Amino acid sequence: MSEIMKYFGVTDEDLKKVIAEALSGGGSYADLYFENTLSNNLSLRDGAVNSASSDVDFGMGVRVLSDDRTGYAYTENITLADMLKVAKTAANIANSKACIPPIQIREKTYKNHYPVEQRWEDSTIRDKAPYLQKLNDRIFELDSNVDKVNVSLSDSSSCILFFNSEGQICSDYRPLVSLRATCVMEKNGRMENGYVARSFRQGVEFLTDDLIETVAVDVVKLTALMFSAITPKGGEMPVVMASGSSGILLHEAIGHAFEADFNRKKVSIFSDKYGKQVCDRSINIVDDGTLPANRGTINFDDEGIESQKTYLIREGVLSSYIHDRISAEHYRVAPTGNGRRESFRYAPVQRMRVTYMENGNIPENDIIASVKNGIYVNNFSNGQVQIGAGDFTFFVKSGYLIENGKLTQPVKDVNIIGNGPKSLADITMVGNNLKIDNSTWTCGKDGQGVPVSQGLPSVLVKKLTVGGTV
Repeated sequence: MSEIMKYFGVTDEDLKKVIAEALSGGGSYADLYFENTLSNNLSLRDGAVNSASSDVDFGMGVRVLSDDRTGYAYTENITLADMLKVAKTAANIANSKACIPPIQIREKTYKNHYPVEQRWEDSTIRDKAPYLQKLNDRIFELDSNVDKVNVSLSDSSSCILFFNSEGQICSDYRPLVSLRATCVMEKNGRMENGYVARSFRQGVEFLTDDLIETVAVDVVKLTALMFSAITPKGGEMPVVMASGSSGILLHEAIGHAFEADFNRKKVSIFSDKYGKQVCDRSINIVDDGTLPANRGTINFDDEGIESQKTYLIREGVLSSYIHDRISAEHYRVAPTGNGRRESFRYAPVQRMRVTYMENGNIPENDIIASVKNGIYVNNFSNGQVQIGAGDFTFFVKSGYLIENGKLTQPVKDVNIIGNGPKSLADITMVGNNLKIDNSTWTCGKDGQGVPVSQGLPSVLVKKLTVGGTV
């Protein structure tokens, strides 16, 4: 711990002084969040690596809690004088007489879910650029209709130091890398495009020839499929959601509605469903921050709470909301490790990590075979939800018609419209093929974004509205 404290140029006494200032107005709890993030971006266009940038984000934030109120302030200058100034600003939410007990600093260590073989800060453009060029060339090799390719690689390394008024101190090194490929094809004067990405908490070992081949094959296959895809006839119908990115159903339609702040304020449609059965007993839904090297994984959250696997729904029963320290105290339960922030400039709020449904026991082919006329969807680009009503809309990039129990005509550019609680209750079959989608998913809330992942085995939702042709 002494090494990272020297890294930020602070001492035990500095931390104690800043916490004391933060509690000087009578707040009940305070924490300090230090961050140094080095980010690099490398892009390839028109057959050559032609853009590179780097950025350093450095600073710290002070949060003070007083009853139901939160005070937050940050500084990009980590001197004792600047830290005391922002601590005083955050302390202004409290107006009672301060009572500050002596703080005994206790270092806390956590299991590392993303060990790194080679750090990104120890690599150069020369190390990374050949992989972008190789990906570009491979995409062109795979299909003569390829017209343009854009490829980018972004990596970041974050050093985090956390300290709170309970005396807890801990640190983390958080890597994150994303590889993105966009393919544009032209065929008989018609243009189509496809996008594929992979993102993990890994170091330079992320870059392999196998990764390049997988991304190239996937993006070419997706783009080529678009030429034979149609926009289906719209209406209400059964929908088979394929394993993987269909997990957006859980994130948007269900996960946000399980965040405790929405339930505490009675905004969420699930606010009166705690402990009640909300879906079939074969369904278990998890928010997990411990999957090795996953984009949404964290060793501890941004409130110093150890990451964990949390069952939101167990055997069809709503068994937990998504909590940070504030909501956990309100509900008188333990925090779930979901207090997250985009950077030191923001106070943490309840956020998902990796949200997925556990496996059922039905093969995907049997699920498809049970549908006479419907749609199979397997590639999503985005979604949105109204937390209060639970209504959602997803944009489907690709899928297939289901006719007489078989996949037939490819489809594209379809909206899926439904209601979260109703759709959850309408899941009648759960596959045995859980897949976590490792794309570049980012969750936005309260003006800040954090990296997340999601997953799903194939499921049958007996009725959703498909927005297509009339």
